[in-house]
Amino acid sequence: MPAYETNLKTMLEIWNTPDPEQRREMAEASMEHNVHFVDPRHNIIGRAPFLAMVEETRAAFPAAVYRHASRIEVQNNFCRHHWAIDMEGKTVMEGFDVTEVNDAGKVVKVIGFFGRLDPGD
Repeated sequence: MPAYETNLKTMLEIWNTPDPEQRREMAEASMEHNVHFVDPRHNIIGRAPFLAMVEETRAAFPAAVYRHASRIEVQNNFCRHHWAIDMEGKTVMEGFDVTEVNDAGKVVKVIGFFGRLDPGD
């Protein structure tokens, strides 16, 4: 498995990991120290703020399970993939990430979107 894929899977698995020390180790292994994470609710820089956001979200939604909902596609160090959040066996949220990785495959930036896009006009 390419490093970028391992790191994206590790980053998502951080959300499902109950132990804070293990989450920290996973973040160090998969993300740059100054990772930039932005979604409709957050705009943060750094592993520590990312881990604090995960901790806060896990406390608010302890039964949530985060998963990839598509394959990971990459081109020129930019990755895209769909994800989903399940609770009690039902999908409660879907989204889409565009993630930048460095040449070693570590996550540099995550731009997350909630929901699916309508086909439009």
